[in-house]
Parts: sequence; structure tokens; C-alpha cells
Amino acid sequence: QVQLVESGGGLVQAGGSLRLSCAASGSIRSINTMAWHRQAPGKQRELVAYSTSNGNTNYANSVKGRFAISRDNARNTVYLQMNSLKPEDTAVYYCNADGWYRGGSYFSNWGQGLQVTVSS
Repeated sequence: QVQLVESGGGLVQAGGSLRLSCAASGSIRSINTMAWHRQAPGKQRELVAYSTSNGNTNYANSVKGRFAISRDNARNTVYLQMNSLKPEDTAVYYCNADGWYRGGSYFSNWGQGLQVTVSS
């Protein structure tokens, strides 16, 4: 089993910054993609950013230039640095990772979710 443990959410004023972390643990052989998604009240979950094992990253247009995703492969951890936060960034943020168990089977797991609230 692979567990994803997230940390770093909270309340911040518009224009402020937060850094989210997500650490994967368990019987992991390798991780392919680590990503952050978010879901605002009444809206569908959307992809915010992802980072692949070969170093590629991609961002939703709404966060380009403000958010930065990075990962520490040795620690199976992904980070999301969020700057210049706006009230519309308010959402529950979810980490997702996919990859391979040591036993050879594939996994795709989600974290428990972090509340991020940006006040105006």
C-alpha cells in the first residue's frame, strides 16, 4: 500500500504565499508522475500542476507564473510553492502519485486533501 501525506495548507491573505508538501511512503519501486489537483466548492476537481520522473512539469493556465512544483525523488516528496495567491485559489488541494509497487503492480493514489483559503 502507498500512502500520501500532505501538509502545509491553511489560511492566507491575498498576495501571500503557501508551500504544500506531499510525501509518499510504502512499498514503492518507482514513482512516475506526482501532481497537485484542487477542488473548489461546487466545482469539479482540476489539475493544478504535475511533475514527471524525467523532470517535465506542466501547469494550469490559471496558476502559471505564480505556482511552482518541485520534487525530491530521494524522499518521494512533491512540493507546490504558491505565490501571489488569489481568493479564487481557495480550494481543497489533493496530491496524486502514480507508479509501481516493489511487487511490480501499478498504483495511483491520492492524498487526504488540504484546505487552502485565501482571504481578500
